[in-house]
Amino acid sequence: VQLQASGGGLVQAGGSLRLSCAASGLTFSAYVMGWFRQAPGKEREFVAGISQRGGGTYYAVSVKGRFTISRDNGKNTVYLQMNSLKADDTAVYYCAADMAQRPARSTYEYDYWGQGTLVTVSS
Repeated sequence: VQLQASGGGLVQAGGSLRLSCAASGLTFSAYVMGWFRQAPGKEREFVAGISQRGGGTYYAVSVKGRFTISRDNGKNTVYLQMNSLKADDTAVYYCAADMAQRPARSTYEYDYWGQGTLVTVSS
């Protein structure tokens, strides 16, 4: 199984980025998908999750209204659209896959992880 995250970069505060995570080696539509992030010196935290068919989406309070998670099961890809970025959003962002009924907020629930993509927001 491989999860390949991409789309990170340097952006000014208030700007936008779209992250992508391409999955292979698994039946993508059977997995809920999550995005997590880890800032320097901090624990990895839940950002957003999406159910298998995309009908259910879940967000951390800190990103709700600014970030949107979506998926394309035909392309085996999950996305994270990030708008109104803040300096506090600076982190390595990871995608993860979990065979569960609904997205979990705990890192321990997820079966597979991508390698991470760095997002840096300058203030």
